[in-house]
Amino acid sequence: MNKISENKEYSKRLLDRFVKYVKIWSESDGNAADNGVFPSTERQWDMAKVLESDMKELGLEDVQVTDKCYVYGRIPSNCSGDAAKESILFLAHMDTVDEVTGRDVKPQIFENYDGQEIRLKNGVVHSPTDDQALAEAAKNHETIITTDGTTLLGGDDKAGVSAIMTMAEYFHDHPEEKHCNIEVIFSPDEETGHGMDFVPMEMIKSKCAYTVDGGNIGELESECFNAWAAEVNFIGKACHTGDAKKGKMVNAVSMAGKFLSLLPHTMTPETTENYEGFIAPMEVAGSIDSCKVQLLLRSFSSLEIELEKKIVSDCAEAAAISFNGKAEVNFREQYKNMKEKMTEHPEVLEKLRAAYRAAGVAIVEKPIRGGTDGSRLTEMGLPCPNIFTGGHKYHSRCEWVSLNQMAKAADILINIVRE
Repeated sequence: MNKISENKEYSKRLLDRFVKYVKIWSESDGNAADNGVFPSTERQWDMAKVLESDMKELGLEDVQVTDKCYVYGRIPSNCSGDAAKESILFLAHMDTVDEVTGRDVKPQIFENYDGQEIRLKNGVVHSPTDDQALAEAAKNHETIITTDGTTLLGGDDKAGVSAIMTMAEYFHDHPEEKHCNIEVIFSPDEETGHGMDFVPMEMIKSKCAYTVDGGNIGELESECFNAWAAEVNFIGKACHTGDAKKGKMVNAVSMAGKFLSLLPHTMTPETTENYEGFIAPMEVAGSIDSCKVQLLLRSFSSLEIELEKKIVSDCAEAAAISFNGKAEVNFREQYKNMKEKMTEHPEVLEKLRAAYRAAGVAIVEKPIRGGTDGSRLTEMGLPCPNIFTGGHKYHSRCEWVSLNQMAKAADILINIVRE
């Protein structure tokens, strides 16, 4: 029997909780994180303190914020036998991406959405004619939440945080419902790729985990990209622009431009989908003397990742040679495809599939064209597939979340841990 999605009072509390959380500015900073700052922003502590208070109010035990800004709590089992010994961990992340501002979020709520075109600030338009998921939400008259067009919404991953907290609230209100031990961790800096750098593994008793950080209803994800970051530093030679001839000037900015033009256009994120990998230039900064290009390399195949690294290195060398300059290329592994490790634990996926079926949710198994904290946890020996949240068009001002789908995610969490 579904618990949250069919209960108007719980759905309202879920909505209120979500709106409360997205209004908290908890944006992370990728550059700071890459330079060893953790958490990368002080504002993530604000979100952590709110969650700590809310978890204590809901009766979770051992609630604490670690010195690295992870929020931990647990709900002890209330049953006997083997279920009393079992423990399951749920995770979601507190930070939002820094590519679009998450400050002063103003959620817009559309109850019983019927498919009308929604026009917001900055030319943001939501229309079912070009958004299949939105058209489906309109057919079901779901309640959707959008931004006002000036910021992202923060459903990635405050929809996941809200679903987990609503699951906890349900068990707090229904002590007669038998369940195994439940652990909860809310992490900082997932969006920077550093979310599991300091995860308190010594506190975790569970042998399996589930991240709640997916998208459209039904999505169940147990494989993801192999992910590397690349940094290319072009080294030039500055002089007065009026006296630059005969090799006196070597322009690092020109080298960076040449490098970007040499990268295969068929391997950009804009031209790839499904199981296709990509090379994504993310940031360029510098001057004549030196110019740095930061890139992301993604592929489901470890062999293709090596090819992408070679392409980056070859293009950087060619660009430097063409201007008589120098290039330094550095690569950093971010996370691995979780698929290989997940196949060693079929029972973890089967438990999740059963929870979907019990909630009446059709399963859509697909790869994550990205990664989650679960990718890192799986690599660290704790199998951790990913559950949908009802969020859509993440990392943009066009982001929106379905309350009905978020509630279904909470139903699934309840089903996973019920005796």
